[in-house]
Amino acid sequence: MSPTNTFAILVILSCAISFAFASDPDTLQDLCVALPSSGVKVNGFACKEESNVTEADFFFAGLAKPGATNNTLGSVVTAANVDKIPGLNTLGVSFSRIDYKAGGLNPPHTHPRATEIVFVLDGQLDVGFITTANKLISKSIKKGEIFVFPKGLVHYQKNNGDKPASVLSAFNSQLPGTFSVAAALFTSSPTVPDDVLAQAFQIDTKQVDNIKAKLAPKKS
Repeated sequence: MSPTNTFAILVILSCAISFAFASDPDTLQDLCVALPSSGVKVNGFACKEESNVTEADFFFAGLAKPGATNNTLGSVVTAANVDKIPGLNTLGVSFSRIDYKAGGLNPPHTHPRATEIVFVLDGQLDVGFITTANKLISKSIKKGEIFVFPKGLVHYQKNNGDKPASVLSAFNSQLPGTFSVAAALFTSSPTVPDDVLAQAFQIDTKQVDNIKAKLAPKKS
């Protein structure tokens, strides 16, 4: 095999490996603390001047206590991403804590930019994700156990126990994004036309309006 062909194959393999393991882009410096106020539009955030960086840019205490679950779904997600920890910018990781009251649900959603791995702190949960072949992969998990949700796939967690539950959740992205299926379809702005939703879900437009009213953000 000629050196040229060998080089080409190595380049192709290198690209394939890069795509296979890609999440956020790799960092090109020690740190790049996010500076959202800069107004510069990049894939991530512009960097703060290193002379202005402090330990506070890498610290967050918001996951130490359970979040309030007194809402319609009975669950709350407390994120520890680049919006809360500027030092995560370009590092390709983030964290969350999710708390559930008895019967609480983290409804079907996706993370378009990350795989998620959850570790159960307390209680037990019924969890699952749906593949593109429309297969449900589900399991009951309890304290000390781990479950993985592949990047981009619809997934959920439900506390069917009679006690509160909580998990720690890790992502291979500084800002994984969350796309809640029901909220996206029924509360988008501008709204998805009623006839589209009625035909998709095989219901009438009155039922669509009822669902939209129930899911509409509560006015403070």
